[in-house]
Amino acid sequence: MECYLDNSATTRCLDSVAALMTKIMCEDYGNPSSMHVKGMQAEQYLRYAKDVIAKNLKVSEKEIFFTSGGTESDNLALRGCAFANCRAGRHLITTKIEHPAILQTMRYLESQGFEVTYLPVDENGVIRLSDLQEAIRPDTILVSIMHTNNEIGSLQPIEEAGNLIKRRNPRTLFHVDAVQGYGKFRIFPKRMHIDLLSVSAHKIHGPKGIGFLYVGDKVKIHPIVFGGGQQRNLRSGTENVPAIAGMAKAVEEVYADLERHNEELYALKEEFIRGVQQIPDVRINGLTGKQSAPHVVSVSFYGVRSEVLLHALEEKGIYVSAGSACASNHPDISATLKAIGLPGELLDSTIRFSFSMLTTEEEIRYTLDALSEIVPMLRRFRRR
Repeated sequence: MECYLDNSATTRCLDSVAALMTKIMCEDYGNPSSMHVKGMQAEQYLRYAKDVIAKNLKVSEKEIFFTSGGTESDNLALRGCAFANCRAGRHLITTKIEHPAILQTMRYLESQGFEVTYLPVDENGVIRLSDLQEAIRPDTILVSIMHTNNEIGSLQPIEEAGNLIKRRNPRTLFHVDAVQGYGKFRIFPKRMHIDLLSVSAHKIHGPKGIGFLYVGDKVKIHPIVFGGGQQRNLRSGTENVPAIAGMAKAVEEVYADLERHNEELYALKEEFIRGVQQIPDVRINGLTGKQSAPHVVSVSFYGVRSEVLLHALEEKGIYVSAGSACASNHPDISATLKAIGLPGELLDSTIRFSFSMLTTEEEIRYTLDALSEIVPMLRRFRRR
């Protein structure tokens, strides 16, 4: 049996998404900048995608810009806004548990003379609004806080943070990395005082290599990619029409019955947590239930190395992650696990299980049975 429980890394493309992309690649393959019929056909798909996404977020179509995914969206938001607004100040704020696309970009900006404040989190991976309030200064030009943590599923108080930021300094821009939250929650940037929002399609059953950045119409931002001037000069390059249309199709399908999908996910998550807690000496990291994301469970297994357990599960057709897939080839210990104060002996003993609307109860039960067999065996082997 094959159990894919690494959906925070990527999801399976929906059949309807793949079918639409195939049609565009093989039939409606024109360049949307071309003035003939084929080009106009391609441009219609871009308009369709902007319409779908803008209506979903309750924003204007002109505020949606297509990118190659979450990493580029994060880079464009941070670098584009930092350099465009540096005359107003050079102070930036983020958290200690952000995705590497944020943390590495912030470190780059520090090398360019910007000052960055990294907010701590509590033991559940949630920021304290009092810390955010104290950090905002007259020269703070940008705050970047992720919506949903990709490793432990913690949810940040985004709407409260947005309100606080605008009260403290109305000129401070608020960026939200929603790569893990979009497709699981309904997000409305205008209501939540979000100026910029990053999204990646392959986390919501769309294709890889495509995403978008919402940029509020009054946001001052510079491009980081230059070329033919597509997308109002903010993100040049011929648009990836098949992927853009596929992303929009995924948005339509995921959000068509979002509440039902989430209820099913929370039920699967509860069943999984209840089952894994029957194994001695395990720790669930972060909050559970509806105080956390419906699709992510972080479990630490005392006395078992995460890499060894990962491959033992793989032999049974169960695919999981030992951390962020985007950083899984690097030996660095997870910044998120360190930030929540996880004991040192568990930093290399933690596995992330992540589900999707395609995950079944049968897969959950099969995985729990495998863990009940494998974990005690690995512990006995290690003691020897």
